[in-house]
Amino acid sequence: MILNNVAIMNYKNIADARLCFSPGVNCLVGNNGMGKTNVLDAIYYMSFCKSFINQTDASVVRHGEEFMMLQGQYTRQGKEENIAISVQRSKRKVVRRNGKEYKRLSQHIGLLPLVMVSPMDWDLIRGAGEERRRLMNQIISQNDAEYLAALIAYNRAVEQRNSMIRHNYRDRLLYETVETAMCSAAQLIHERRLQWIEKFTPVFMRYYGAIAGSGEQVKLGYTSHLNGKSLEQLLDENRERDLAIGYTTRGVHRDDIELLLDGHSMRKTGSQGQCKTYTIALRLAQFDFLKNNNPTTPILLLDDIFDKLDAQRVASIVNVVSQERFGQIFITDTNRAHIDEIITNLSGDYCMFAVTDGTCAPLDHSTV
Repeated sequence: MILNNVAIMNYKNIADARLCFSPGVNCLVGNNGMGKTNVLDAIYYMSFCKSFINQTDASVVRHGEEFMMLQGQYTRQGKEENIAISVQRSKRKVVRRNGKEYKRLSQHIGLLPLVMVSPMDWDLIRGAGEERRRLMNQIISQNDAEYLAALIAYNRAVEQRNSMIRHNYRDRLLYETVETAMCSAAQLIHERRLQWIEKFTPVFMRYYGAIAGSGEQVKLGYTSHLNGKSLEQLLDENRERDLAIGYTTRGVHRDDIELLLDGHSMRKTGSQGQCKTYTIALRLAQFDFLKNNNPTTPILLLDDIFDKLDAQRVASIVNVVSQERFGQIFITDTNRAHIDEIITNLSGDYCMFAVTDGTCAPLDHSTV
């Protein structure tokens, strides 16, 4: 899949940008705070109908403006796809594919597979379990509509049960009605996550080794209340406890991924460089998983990936992402030398842009 061109209007600090891209590597160079990440975030938004950093729709609208608009022209499986997204303050978001508005935004998820590597991935290690569940959900739902539907149904049922708990409802039959919906969805979610972690872990381990070398051993684990008992049993056993605490304490909404380095928690023992390598390997494994389970190659966004890494790891990453299998890539960096090193390793087309105060200007476009 290729993003041929994009029009960005009033998105964060970008007033108006119209950019044509290479099907190979696209480099955005500039100082911090100039808008490089916002260009990538706009591209991310067109795949997921939301910002990478989970901002509200109103907050991505440029200060002083009443609306934002994104338009992208893609080539997907040999056909042209035109995506248009508009957001007005205090109004609902509108997403159109080839001129036709979606009835549900979930219908769009998975159409334009994409992986973004960002400094904010630090939260995958240092953050709460919610960050790692979001990673699982994002990867699996991009190519499994049944999983996404079950996830939506499950979250809706959890909200209903929590509302009943907050209002101190005691009707057992009422709880069982909501819990039946939870259990049905949770079983599918749990099964798909188990299948995913089994396939995903060896790919992740391979990428980590390619970047860090063979001296460090990494592993992923999937922790879930459902690993030992059925959700029906767990909810029944903990109903009184939940009523006392005020929310649902058991279920797949509490699942987590265990991140290990040499048998120890990455969160407690990993250095900055090791943590950065870990998150990059996770995202590259995500790319592989999507590519192998999708009829079209995902777009890869690499935002400031070289920070906090030693020269050896930088060189290893350059070698990995220079492989042709990665398709279209977008890279941001403040250091032109890193960008030039990647371009030197390429055998195909590239585009380069300078980003200054929300303005993007082509710097160079040639074949190496």
